[in-house]
Amino acid sequence: MARRHRSQAKKKTNKKEKREENLAQGRRMVWQHPMFWQLNCYVYTREKYPNPCPRNGLIVVSDQGGLYANPNTEATPTEWAYAIAHGLLHLGMGHFEERENQLAWNVACDLIIGRFLAELKFGKQPLGLPAPNIGAGQTEETLYERFCRDGIPEHYLGYTTAVEGQPDMIWEKKSSDWDDDEPDWPRLFGLGLKQAVFAAIDVAGGQIESLADGRYYNSDRNSSGKEAKNWVINHLPLLGALASSFEVVEDQRVCQQMSISVAAVDAHLQTIYINPAAGLDEEQFRFVMAHELLHVGLCHQPRQEGRDPYLWNVACDYVINGWLIEMGIGEMPPLGGLLDSDLKGLSAEAIYDRIVGDMRRMSRLATLRGKGLGDMMGPSDEWWKSRDGVALDDFYRRCLGQGLVYQEEHGRGYLPAGLIEEIRALSQPPIPWDVELARWFDAMFAPLEKVRSYARLSRRQSSTPDIPRPRWVTRPEDEDGRTFGVVLDTSGSMDQKLLAKALGTIASYSIAHEVPAVRVVFCDAAAYDQGYMPPEDIAGRVRVRGRGGTILQPGVDLLEKSDDFPGDGPILVITDGECDRIRIRHEHAFLIPDGCRLPFPARGPVFKMS
Repeated sequence: MARRHRSQAKKKTNKKEKREENLAQGRRMVWQHPMFWQLNCYVYTREKYPNPCPRNGLIVVSDQGGLYANPNTEATPTEWAYAIAHGLLHLGMGHFEERENQLAWNVACDLIIGRFLAELKFGKQPLGLPAPNIGAGQTEETLYERFCRDGIPEHYLGYTTAVEGQPDMIWEKKSSDWDDDEPDWPRLFGLGLKQAVFAAIDVAGGQIESLADGRYYNSDRNSSGKEAKNWVINHLPLLGALASSFEVVEDQRVCQQMSISVAAVDAHLQTIYINPAAGLDEEQFRFVMAHELLHVGLCHQPRQEGRDPYLWNVACDYVINGWLIEMGIGEMPPLGGLLDSDLKGLSAEAIYDRIVGDMRRMSRLATLRGKGLGDMMGPSDEWWKSRDGVALDDFYRRCLGQGLVYQEEHGRGYLPAGLIEEIRALSQPPIPWDVELARWFDAMFAPLEKVRSYARLSRRQSSTPDIPRPRWVTRPEDEDGRTFGVVLDTSGSMDQKLLAKALGTIASYSIAHEVPAVRVVFCDAAAYDQGYMPPEDIAGRVRVRGRGGTILQPGVDLLEKSDDFPGDGPILVITDGECDRIRIRHEHAFLIPDGCRLPFPARGPVFKMS
């Protein structure tokens, strides 16, 4: 009995996998056809519940661009391709109109699409019906008027991709977290028709084997990306040096394999990818080219520092697009055009901190690469930390800095103040972390005023041994409360060498600023109070105790609620960023390893150990 149940379960699993494979093959057939590429870039698909597609249906499409497939329906790949194309054509042909008799309008639109796909010889009608016999001069409007007057013939109801007799076009309530700008579906369909004509000509001429071959996009008539690169070199000195060092790849097949809807950049390979099937015009090509070059020149990938790659990409896009619009460079493409006037003037880091808490809405946004994908590509490891990477990073910064100087000297166009400030900041060598930490100590602990003291026998000069000389000392009352707290992350993720380096630096600065004692608290899964310690003992005799998880808030609370810790005493937190959210009322700062970041916006300064 058990063996029979296992056999039945295995058969069900095999059937399910077969249905999913057929659906995936159908999607690939639609994706590879140039006519549907444009529309496919803008729709979103859903196969899991809640799914408005009827139980025995194949596809329903919504006015918001949702394509809902029922993966449990038995269908061949060609039938799935037909159904998916059918749904896309409802959008591309502008069929979403509210009519008095909605079913009659839906059937009329289904027949026009059925005739179109039959003439295109694309896919297979799911029920095996022949091409609709509706006459060459019939349109959606004439068919609708006839059906409203005479009724819908029963044999026409099977051309829907939902269940026979039910509409396959549905209306969805627009959610508040969706994009405000809706795609121009008829325009996208027109661009797809243009690409399909180019492909058909090349197939007839023997240049390519089929419409699914993307090599025809590399022909001279589709070299707008290289023209945009030349325009940047000749008219935009700021980015000219960068543009000359990058190769532009315009290959639909490559972009399809890399899931690039419009454009992307790989700084490591010095390559900009532009999808010719995106249908960009001349102004949009210029905008896209400048956008990708600014990603590289402003070192956005190295500045990610542990942030979520996609959200960081979105934050950088908001900044770049705002600058390009302000500079009047080209025209922003409809897909990937992230722009928000409320974020104007903010840095990418500030925008990231603002949007990181709205993951649901952000996941629906699209960069130039597509929805949920960043257009900054490259190896997942930090290539800029290798020897070649550092040289390449310096080269990009130098190119942008020289371009800024040239553009300012020759007055070649307007540049936003924020962009100029960011370029100049990148051109300056970063201040070492220990220098920044020393400045923080200077601000927290002003030098003590010294007074003369005759309290003890002073030194005497050999020439006048009978005359006592005063010595300069600090008043004991000035040293009261001159201390600070150290909350030290001792979890297993902390690097021992970095800990020793940080503690040694803190000890030397404490001695130099005449701090008599430091309050030290270790934190991992719990807080361990070490009490007040002389600065010289911090680096020499402190032993790391705990090796559990990281919860730093108890250590901070211990200091702030302690009766013997000054109410205005500063707190220095040393962590690798893999910790919980911390609330600190006192003046404070963070010391973290380079390449790490805090999982929350920091109110105090953050020093990064290298």
